Amino acid sequence: MSKETNWQDFSDQLLRYSEPDLWLDLSQMRIPKDILNTEKESIERALLELSNIESGEKVNADEDKDQGGRCVGHYWLRNPDLAPEGLGTSIRRKIAEIKAFSAGIHKGEILAPNKDKFRHLLVIGIGGSALGPQLAIDALTGHDSPMSIHFFDNTDPDGIDRVLDNLGENLNSTLSLVISKSGGTKETRNGMLEAQAAYEKAGLNFGAHAIAVTGEESKLDNYAKDNEWVGVFPMEDWVGGRTSITSVVGLLPMALMGIDIDKFLDGAASIDAKTRPPEINNNASLLMALAWQVAGNGRGEKAMVILPYKDRLGLLSKYLQQLVMESLGKEHDRENNIVHQGLTVYGNKGSTDQHAYVQQLRDGLDNFFATFIEIRETRTKESIEVDPGFTTGDYLEGFLRGTRSALFEAGRDSMTISIPFLDAFHLGSLIALYERAVSYYAALININAYHQPGVEAGKKAATQFLELLSKIENYLGSHSKEKINSEELSQKIGAAPEDCFHALHHLAANRKNINALIGSNPKEDLFTMNKEGPETG
Repeated sequence: MSKETNWQDFSDQLLRYSEPDLWLDLSQMRIPKDILNTEKESIERALLELSNIESGEKVNADEDKDQGGRCVGHYWLRNPDLAPEGLGTSIRRKIAEIKAFSAGIHKGEILAPNKDKFRHLLVIGIGGSALGPQLAIDALTGHDSPMSIHFFDNTDPDGIDRVLDNLGENLNSTLSLVISKSGGTKETRNGMLEAQAAYEKAGLNFGAHAIAVTGEESKLDNYAKDNEWVGVFPMEDWVGGRTSITSVVGLLPMALMGIDIDKFLDGAASIDAKTRPPEINNNASLLMALAWQVAGNGRGEKAMVILPYKDRLGLLSKYLQQLVMESLGKEHDRENNIVHQGLTVYGNKGSTDQHAYVQQLRDGLDNFFATFIEIRETRTKESIEVDPGFTTGDYLEGFLRGTRSALFEAGRDSMTISIPFLDAFHLGSLIALYERAVSYYAALININAYHQPGVEAGKKAATQFLELLSKIENYLGSHSKEKINSEELSQKIGAAPEDCFHALHHLAANRKNINALIGSNPKEDLFTMNKEGPETG
């Protein structure tokens, strides 16, 4: 540990807040000392933009296009006083309803149809509708939680079966929470239908066990009301999935799991307050964004590696992948110039990484900067000495400091975020720190962080594949016993041979009456439908 940053540089570049107790060490990011002057114009633009967003400017261009776009208001959720007139009261009322409903579940005032308490929670969602609750609940709950939790966060039938197998005979005491803003997200819709089928197979009424979190008048809202679900919690249309953890999307499952949502919101609000003008030198989110800009030359040329030294934060890198990459991965800037911007995020918990990819981080490609997340209190219980005078927590801190020094010695950049312990307040502050850094960085590089055209393109392509499956099944059904290869089928139905190849193999693997005969190369694979069932012999 011979080579270290200059003590004066470290002292100058360690930003410490007292409320929340959060430290940001940028001393090993090699940020030019005059950056606040050289980037003054872009910094002022970024500060103004975030101020305008909090004031209600419409910046989500993908939604309500005929109305000029939609506001982005996740900052209002932890400070309703900032919200436009009328919304603040609605925000406060919704938080009160979440707490009242959760208390009713815990006290047994709201019971399952068999008069048993709801002891299990099944959350059905995808992306931000699952990642936020997963992160918070994994980080903040323990053995004393009032409910056990399970997730359908994909449309993978094997994953769904694993969750249902774990629930076993507990469905009668399981509350299902279906989360979809539009109500039309296919993965969530599929999970809901799979859950409904499982309840019905067990002789249970799904609606008597189900809660919806969705937009007003959405397909899911109408379905829940038509089928007399336990309740519906309206989801704000001005909150995006990747920033929805402080909305009903995150707060309801957190409250049901016994987490203090008031403290969580207070932690986020405390960072919001610290990272507004005029104190630019003490704006941790802005300084982080500037560090990202310097490290990647404003082009995302280096990935951001997230290294939380806490098992409870094992999902943090996954959560930040969506928040950062979905916000910043854009083809066009605001003037519609092609820029192909983005910031790659990956990571794993420390000290696990010392035995995984730190070898490459130190000695391999210099294509990243690291972010260490330090939780200063390593344990609340008594610790044994694993070596004379040393505990496992001492080793954990030693590995963090050792890895940080090893990277610096090799000329690799890193920053360190430090909080005293992991609770709802400080997790809220950590999430808000990154949310605001993303907003500032997007403004610095002149892109819109609040739309996602690439995601919509993927959904359209998926729909086309499903249409192809249907077309192929119809063709095979009307030509029973006929053996056909991908190229021949493509000419019959007017589709690309490779698309037909993938669709045919998917059908052969998942439909009992469709068979595949594997040839010596893809062109020779033959497929047929047997209306009486799979061929034998």
